[in-house]
Amino acid sequence: MREASKARQTFETQIEVSCNLDDASEVSIETGVGFFDHMLELFARHGRIGLSVKANGDLHIDSHHTVEDVGIVLGQVVKEALGDKMQINRYGTAYVPMDEALGFVSLDISGRPYLVFDATFDQQSLGNFDTELVREFLQAFSLHAGITLHARVLYGMNTHHKIEAIFKALGRALSEAIKINPDIKGVNSTKGLIE
Repeated sequence: MREASKARQTFETQIEVSCNLDDASEVSIETGVGFFDHMLELFARHGRIGLSVKANGDLHIDSHHTVEDVGIVLGQVVKEALGDKMQINRYGTAYVPMDEALGFVSLDISGRPYLVFDATFDQQSLGNFDTELVREFLQAFSLHAGITLHARVLYGMNTHHKIEAIFKALGRALSEAIKINPDIKGVNSTKGLIE
């Protein structure tokens, strides 16, 4: 089983995250940010991974620290669960429609973190979730997971739909990338190593 758990505590947040890349039966998300909980559940369900997230953050200020710090710890546990990355596909790409919106994510579990983000949102917030935090979450996740990540909303009008399309696409792209492929010998790199 490829799984990992980590706790992180700062003056701003207390985060506990566990993931299981091979057993999607358990998904439990509690961050205190309702819309973010919904997006993380969609990510896990469409990514076919088990995920537990418990976060207690300084929501009396705003949701920034909570969302960003969950991204940090989620990236760390995914990286740890992947271990030596033997026989994984490494690459994953997904287009996901959500009504009038179309989201796209393409990623490479390369050990070289990088984010390209191309999306605009007309609404500044959904509940207590600031929509500019989509980029902050993806930045933190990609950096700490060691993933090159391209995320884009090709078109759409409804902010909720646009963000939902991105999170579903992220899950589906990650699911493809982490799959064990018996045709791959060792790691999927001409260097023989993915750090």
